This record gives sequence, C-alpha cells and structure tokens, in this order.
Amino acid sequence: MTNWDSKPVPLSPGTRTPVPHRTPVPQIKGVVEVSKRTQGIHHITAIVGHPQENVDFYAGVLGLRLVKKTVNFDDPGTYHFYFGNEGGEPGTLITFFPWAGAPRGVIGGGQPGVTVYAIPAGAMEFWKNRLEKFDIPYSMTERFGEQYLQFEDPHGLKLELVERAEGAPNTWTFGGITPEVAIKGFGGAILYSTRPEKTAKALEEVMGLEFAGKEGDYARYRSPAQIGNVIDLKLTPVSRGRMGVGTVHHIAWRAADDKDHLEWQEHVASHGYYVTPVRDRNYFNAIYFREHGEILFEIATDPPGFAIDEPFESMGERLMLPPQYEHYRSALEESLIPIEVRDLDESLAKRNG
Repeated sequence: MTNWDSKPVPLSPGTRTPVPHRTPVPQIKGVVEVSKRTQGIHHITAIVGHPQENVDFYAGVLGLRLVKKTVNFDDPGTYHFYFGNEGGEPGTLITFFPWAGAPRGVIGGGQPGVTVYAIPAGAMEFWKNRLEKFDIPYSMTERFGEQYLQFEDPHGLKLELVERAEGAPNTWTFGGITPEVAIKGFGGAILYSTRPEKTAKALEEVMGLEFAGKEGDYARYRSPAQIGNVIDLKLTPVSRGRMGVGTVHHIAWRAADDKDHLEWQEHVASHGYYVTPVRDRNYFNAIYFREHGEILFEIATDPPGFAIDEPFESMGERLMLPPQYEHYRSALEESLIPIEVRDLDESLAKRNG
C-alpha cells in the first residue's frame, strides 16, 4: 500500500490550490498562555456508505461496542451510530452517518484526514494478524518515534493503530478481541488544513493544546487526557476536500459539564469565531465553529452519556429516538436499512470449517 502522504489530493470544483510560498508554516512557539484547555478529543464523526458494512467493520473487525443506534437529529431519515469502549466514554467515540449509495467524498484540507486509535503495548502483532485474517491490506509507518499500522475502512476512511501505555484498558470483549489487545480509544488524529498556521493557532490559543514538537511535515500537540490526547497537524497546506462517503465531518473536543460548556462558547467567541448556539444532542450538549483552516470543530459535554435512555447492559441494541421523533418511530423503523452486530470471527470459522 502506498504511503498516504504521497497521494495527491484532488481539488473540489471551483477551488484553488493554496500557494505554499504565500502560506507561512506554523511558527514553533514556547509556552502559550491560555485561559481554557480541553482535555482532548470527545468524538470524531464521519460519513460512510452502507450501514451494515459500517457495523461489520467497526464492531465485527475492530471489536468496538455499538453503544448507540439512533438517527441524525437534523436528518432523521439517516442513522447515527456511536461506537466506543464498553462505556461509550469520551475519547473513545467514533460516530457515523451512513449514506448507502451516496457518492464518495475527497479527503483533503478542512478535514481530520486520519483517525488514530490507541492499542495496548505489545498488541501490534495481534492487529496485523487480525487485518490479514479479514484480508485488509495494511502498511507500517513511523512518526515521532512511534510505529503506526495504517489501513482503511470499507468506505475509504484512513485509520491508524499505535501502541500506547497510557489510557485505561477497554473492558469490552467481542469476536475474539479481549481487553489485553482491544482498542482503548483514540490515539489522536492527523489534521489536514488549508491554512496550517491558522489551525495551529486555533489548537494552541483557543483549544489550549500544548505544542509538543515538530518532525518533517508534522507538528504535534498534546492535551492532558490519557486518551484522545495527541494531534498531529500536517504543515503543508492541503487542497480543500469534498464532503461525502469516506470523509470525516468534524472533530469534537471535550467540555467537563454544562457550565464549562457555556464558558467554552464565550471563550471561542472572544477569539473572533462565529460559534453556534448550544444544541441538545441527548447524550451531550454541543456547540460548533469552523476554524480558519476550514476544519469543523465541535465542543461537546462529557455528561450525561449513553445510558441516559436505555440500560447500560443493552446499549446499542434498540433504535433510540429523541422525543421529537418518537411519534415517527414506525415510519423510521420501516425506512431505515436493518442492521445487526455480527460476530465475524464466528462466521469466518464456520465458512472455513
């Protein structure tokens, strides 16, 4: 598999290629004084294709727990899936809008280009063998002294696994994946920006991440959490991507609670960004703003979490709807493509047996 950084990123219609010599590289700074500091990534949301293919990959292959099966609150004819560790905790959550049959997007500037997962130390060989078992091509690369296992999901999203000692084990066991090797949560993400110097400023001065070093074409930033705490920013401007299947829609950062969330709203606005009103997403509250490198940032509250509307033990098994859509349940259940969480290891064993 070719290293992703060597692939040209096509332009969307009507967009211009950024002129590198007119776009300054982010300056390496000392300590930046900040009044707010996020703990790290809350969740990452992407657009994918067929919902069953999505569930098979993230639950069946990667062993994540489907912690919530609901709908897009702004488009209830579309599922919204949440996958994470056993508790669906912030820093472990990847969420999806599945659009079966929709056109592919283009990964590029204004997007998190690569989603990185953290696995326990010593688990890399297990994951190489597991990807081979399911005929998923992969390659290895190194960044900041760490080894990364690179591969793609069925719809073209770029993923990496990296061994990290920090972060609590994932206690969810499924399909032959035990806590000793299970994905803990996010190792971080690689951000593709149309204006990296602006994105660097947003990461440091608005979100409060600390600059941790520069290597080649990447600058690294850290947040205090044990998981979802490392962001690598590609320093070369990347031509604007196009939203569609196989692209990340937004990255969400953590706020401690509702009071902290309102402080974040005021803090973001004080830096000159347009920030949305607070939106109730049932499992957290959310605000959104687009930083000047064109990446959509969300800030989401840690509470109340995913056991608010169904028992912890059965999270993700039933279609959960917000009150405004409950009276449409029958129509939605009829129109949405049925999905199930399947044990692919068991299916593969039966096929080979």
